[in-house]
Amino acid sequence: MDRASEFRHTGVVKNPSDTAERAERAGQAPAAASSRAEDVRRTSSATGRDAPEGQTRAAVVQLLLEEGPITAPEIGEQLGLSAAGVRRHLDALIESGEAQAAAPPRRQGRGRGRPARRFQLTAVGRARLGHSYDDLATAAMRHLRELGGDAAVEDFARRRVDSILGSIAPADRNDDDVEAVAEEIAGAFTASGFAASTRRVGTGVQICQHHCPVSHVAEQFPELCEAEQEAFVRILGTHVQRLATIANGDAFCTTHVPVLARVEAPRPEPEPPT
Repeated sequence: MDRASEFRHTGVVKNPSDTAERAERAGQAPAAASSRAEDVRRTSSATGRDAPEGQTRAAVVQLLLEEGPITAPEIGEQLGLSAAGVRRHLDALIESGEAQAAAPPRRQGRGRGRPARRFQLTAVGRARLGHSYDDLATAAMRHLRELGGDAAVEDFARRRVDSILGSIAPADRNDDDVEAVAEEIAGAFTASGFAASTRRVGTGVQICQHHCPVSHVAEQFPELCEAEQEAFVRILGTHVQRLATIANGDAFCTTHVPVLARVEAPRPEPEPPT
């Protein structure tokens, strides 16, 4: 089992619960969507003006999530929006890749006219919604510490980084190979969602992780960062230094790997002519 996947931001949002589905079949909107819709209607009624753009957009997104595929007229009816207002929000969401028109059902009725288009969120739209994976992961780590102490957390952290870097062969002693392996490490982290890269700085190379999908968990469990550094030392075969970490509030994680400059052998001086 890939334990690292337990802490990655997968962007998956679960489908509505059975309770929400039963309420929908009974003619009631899901609670979250109803609440947002009521907020939009209440704001518009109290002020005589449309609700703030961001508040209305969030309500549209919530309806697409919980009741989609849904038609534009249905969105307008639930939120008290004009057709033009609904279209403006849908167009913006479609342009950003967060929403799309749903494929029409294969079997259409024989009624007159074309069926109304229905809209739903895309994977991009769902990924941008808030979720509680960080809270869940942190709670799991606390429970692990309660059961097995610090050693259990450290063992988990090592297993996690091994699942990311386990296929990389240790570097040879020559400096060219150290730099090449550092690039392999960056590539492996990028494949795991860290957006990593390397850059040559002076007499060393820096491994930069521009994103950390477990940063909020690492704030409370630095063992995750420490296990990464230990793996760098083991694989690269040289001392490394952590200069910055996202978990400590820095813009990105930076690890410095010393790479000695190559010293070319002196060329033999030509013999003087006889």
